[in-house]
Amino acid sequence: MTKSIRCSDAGKDCSWSTTAQTEEELMGKVTQHVIEKHKEIELNAETISSIKSLIKEV
Repeated sequence: MTKSIRCSDAGKDCSWSTTAQTEEELMGKVTQHVIEKHKEIELNAETISSIKSLIKEV
């Protein structure tokens, strides 16, 4: 099943969203987006866990 996430679900004023077949692939895309667009976010274990809780199956 396809997985999706939207940046706005994390409370950001950002229209970015993505989909992937696996959580691993999706988190790779999320990580790249955070590095490029949200440099203020520290990708630590707590943040990653919070992000993963926002993943939806579509």
